[in-house]
Amino acid sequence: MTAAPARVGRFYTAARRHPWVLGKVADWKIPLGPYTPAQIAVAVGGGFLLVKTIGWWSWMGPIPIVAWLLAIWAVRRPKIRGRAPMQAALGWVLLSWQPRGGRIGGRAARDRAPRTLFVSFTIEGAPTPGPTWQVVPSPAPHPGPAANPSSAPRRTQPVAPAAAAGPVSGVQQLLALAQQGEAR
Repeated sequence: MTAAPARVGRFYTAARRHPWVLGKVADWKIPLGPYTPAQIAVAVGGGFLLVKTIGWWSWMGPIPIVAWLLAIWAVRRPKIRGRAPMQAALGWVLLSWQPRGGRIGGRAARDRAPRTLFVSFTIEGAPTPGPTWQVVPSPAPHPGPAANPSSAPRRTQPVAPAAAAGPVSGVQQLLALAQQGEAR
């Protein structure tokens, strides 16, 4: 048994079959054409500029005209990062019109206006440390091997608080300053 060859169907859009060029009709085309929109823009803009500034460049002879024709030829199929120059220029124009902060939901994203926050707080004196209770094991005479050390009776005795070396954190320093202010 032989497998039937796979059928391949292809279709092309009108834009791929007929790229946007000016000066081509059926089999006839303008001499040295067809021309792209970029070429037409350079030709019209450059021709206008050459006519208006003929007094400045006339002493150079045909060099400006040759440079103009080379510029028309140079923009024939240029690419700026893979894009045509008109689309690239349109992209830069649209980028310059975008809001600086971007858009959220189609609207310009703006930072909210700053507002003053009115708050107050009071630093009260630190609570005085009370006696600390610590569990001290009671001395057992001689525990035997069967005696469990965890079952030995324990007594709690008050232990004097450790002497503070001084305020450590910023809040403790503020409390110490507040206490000194009350003593004055």
